[in-house]
Amino acid sequence: MSRQNLLPRTAPFGDGERASLDAVLGAASPTQRAWLAGFLAGLDAAGGQQAAVPAAPPKAAAPLTVIYASESGNSEALAGNVAKLARKQGFKPKVVDFADLDVATLPKAGKLIAIAATWGEGEPPARAVRAYGELMGEGAPRLDGVEFAVLSLGDTSYAEFCAIGKALDARFEALGAKRAAERADLDLDFEKPAADWIKGALKALAPAEQPDNVVAVDFARAGAGEDDEAEPSREPAVVEVVEHVNLNSSRSDKETIHLALAFEDGAPAYEPGDSLEIFPENDPQLVDEILSAAGLSGDEALRTALLAERDITTLSAATIERFVKATGHTDAQKLIDSGEAKAWIEGRHLIDLLETYPAKLTAEHLGTITRPLPPRAYSIASSRKEVGDEVHLAIAAVRYETHGRARSGVASVQVADRIRDGAKLRVRLKPNRHFRLPQDPATDIIMVGPGTGVAPFRAFVQERRAIEAPGRSWLFFGDRQFTHDFLYQLEWQDALEDGSLTKIDVAFSRDQPEKVYVQDRITQHAQELVSWLDGGAHFYVCGDAKNMAKDVRAAVVKAYETAKGLSAADAEAQVAALERSHRYQQDVY
Repeated sequence: MSRQNLLPRTAPFGDGERASLDAVLGAASPTQRAWLAGFLAGLDAAGGQQAAVPAAPPKAAAPLTVIYASESGNSEALAGNVAKLARKQGFKPKVVDFADLDVATLPKAGKLIAIAATWGEGEPPARAVRAYGELMGEGAPRLDGVEFAVLSLGDTSYAEFCAIGKALDARFEALGAKRAAERADLDLDFEKPAADWIKGALKALAPAEQPDNVVAVDFARAGAGEDDEAEPSREPAVVEVVEHVNLNSSRSDKETIHLALAFEDGAPAYEPGDSLEIFPENDPQLVDEILSAAGLSGDEALRTALLAERDITTLSAATIERFVKATGHTDAQKLIDSGEAKAWIEGRHLIDLLETYPAKLTAEHLGTITRPLPPRAYSIASSRKEVGDEVHLAIAAVRYETHGRARSGVASVQVADRIRDGAKLRVRLKPNRHFRLPQDPATDIIMVGPGTGVAPFRAFVQERRAIEAPGRSWLFFGDRQFTHDFLYQLEWQDALEDGSLTKIDVAFSRDQPEKVYVQDRITQHAQELVSWLDGGAHFYVCGDAKNMAKDVRAAVVKAYETAKGLSAADAEAQVAALERSHRYQQDVY
């Protein structure tokens, strides 16, 4: 189909110019054409040229507040996408991290989009805890006159799927705000439905059309660059494993793999604190068990898809519902109807469902029941300034047993058991700008990283060594046994000798009758730790979110009580101030 020419031949342009303008204008939306009209009118006015026809007064861009609660960066990335699209549609968006949110300003938001991830068992992301608590508390302000929409991210493998987004949606309404678009609750494969939801939400929040079609131009945005910064490619890269070493001794009951990966065309521009996503493959033995239970053994095309494309371990209430819809299995339906499904899935995987409730399935059924196999993110344990075009990871193999069946982590056990030097992996960089070294290398840093939580701090120390940072550094490391589980022990000793690490305190929980953890070492060194913090030190925590991170924070609060004689409330305020100033940072999982 030929494109209709918009400019007549009598227009004061050459043939080539008319063709170029037709190509641009023909593909432009009405909003984009309106923007261009206002822009050209503004240029004429600025140049002192008298327009042949007086331009209509520009229509002010509608303010839009976009708040996000993010742990792994997905909500933050989507908030940026909202801002980009909103700006093109005539909004003037403001993006705010929950960590920086002043809840008292929300009544003035007018139009509000909230994007929230749920962490663990129905908890807000670590950086969002303060503002989320204020919003849910009795002192939260009324939001009468505010229009809102909520996008919720979660993981159906957890019982409290999208709990934070659901709670925010209900809370905004309870505070008097008007819901402009229905909430969407999205699983790990969120990118396409999130893009569709964003378009619909912006349409619902758009102001009523005015008779004029001239939109105000936000000249302050020209060259601002907030949303125009180069973003890392979302396409996976293929890397070669050049080093595969078990960091634990042969007598340890743990297995932690140091993995060095080489990039053929140069490592991506990663920074200490970033993560690398591995696109894993499922255990071939488990794939064959799934096929056998489904009555599909021998389907090689399906086997290939299950190996690399589908999540064949996760079992959730939604999985059972999809299974019943696909098969009509009456006993599985009774499990749902009885309300026992939530308890039954605890500690079980998809194979348990297929073996407990046998049914003849098709390849299409398995595609419907399962979800895409998501990548697994691991903290980068290296600095480019020291290792060049490599990325190093420290990955603990996850193995356990439930309901009489051995279970294993998809990516971690693939790395431990089925990957060796020379193997190829698909990976993708996952930046984390909220877990960064201080801009001033003279600033002191305190790092708390038990187990594989120490990975980013290996990168921190390498970076500070490479730039000869004058600031002091203090590492708290913990694991089970000194002899068998002291990850990167020789490297820490070298770092102490060359001065890139000032101090290290360790806690090995099983080397004595009483358990000793990193938080206990913090308590023991309360006076010195608070002295470092009062001197401007930045505090970092990486590792387990469920227990360790909470216990460490409580130990820091207690350290302020002990060292400065503060009340519990005043000590809590000190730590909250560190968080608000981004001097207390967490990368937890």
